[in-house]
Amino acid sequence: MSEMQSKQIKPKRRSISYQKWRNALVGYMFMLPWIIGFLIMTAWPFVRTIWLSFYQVTWDVTGWSYDFVGIDNYHLALLRNAEFVPNLISFVLQQLTYVPVITVLAFILALLLNKEIKGRGLFRAIFFLPVIIMSGPVMQELLESGAMATYVISSENVLVRMVLYYSEMLTNALVAMFANYTIILWFTGIPIILFISALQKIDTGIIEAARIDSATSWQILWKITIPILRPIIVVSFILTIVQLANYTLNPVLPMIQDAISDTTGGLGVASAFAWLYTTVVLLLIGLVFVVLKGPKDETPQDVKRRELTFTERRAANTKVVRRVRE
Repeated sequence: MSEMQSKQIKPKRRSISYQKWRNALVGYMFMLPWIIGFLIMTAWPFVRTIWLSFYQVTWDVTGWSYDFVGIDNYHLALLRNAEFVPNLISFVLQQLTYVPVITVLAFILALLLNKEIKGRGLFRAIFFLPVIIMSGPVMQELLESGAMATYVISSENVLVRMVLYYSEMLTNALVAMFANYTIILWFTGIPIILFISALQKIDTGIIEAARIDSATSWQILWKITIPILRPIIVVSFILTIVQLANYTLNPVLPMIQDAISDTTGGLGVASAFAWLYTTVVLLLIGLVFVVLKGPKDETPQDVKRRELTFTERRAANTKVVRRVRE
């Protein structure tokens, strides 16, 4: 009897494994256009840029010529170019001031837009509308005309003088942030959508149980909402860093674009600029992971124990609610 059962089970296992393999193959077939595009448009230029950064690339009547110079392009960028390092430092300060402000502001707006208010959909559309405008030529025209700059703080301000006493570069970053706060608001569109989506997925039973335990709204925010939204906060930080890194607002990107247009060795220098710039962006992303990392991974026993405790606690709170209603 056992032999017959084993013979019947084996074909099922084979059919299940074949079904999984076929489903995986179908999935990869759907992904194939993206994979091809990634290899051609991203992976190959990525490797090509590394190679170009070690060469002096020049253009003449015979075409492009490549002369190996080693790390001379990096030496030029870091030690002999008078603008690259200061602009890179300015970019880092810009990221350190803009990214937290954008993320915190987006989180606050998401909390407000998640409330049951009239015209909630309209307000959400208003805050997301700049994302559509920034993706087109309208934003460039606004920047060139100076319509986005609002100078609401001057160097004679008391707060500016207090910060200036400690750091001039930080003062310049804060002044630039307040001068461009309209643009900062425009960068909150996608993080707001991410936070609203995450807020709507929070189990309301947890919040109700906390309120029954006499938890205040402030305690619920810091003990429940923010820990649950920690992964979305990390994603928002990374998204904002990448957005600012690819935006014309930062001072490094124009230098790379100018170096690319230089046919007398500028392509190799531009590649070195780009790689140093990319390294700084990756370090900032790594800093986000280090600062916002969550607690240690829980073991299955810890998860089961926590879920059991929460279930017992919720059942007890439900009994209390029923008694109060009776």
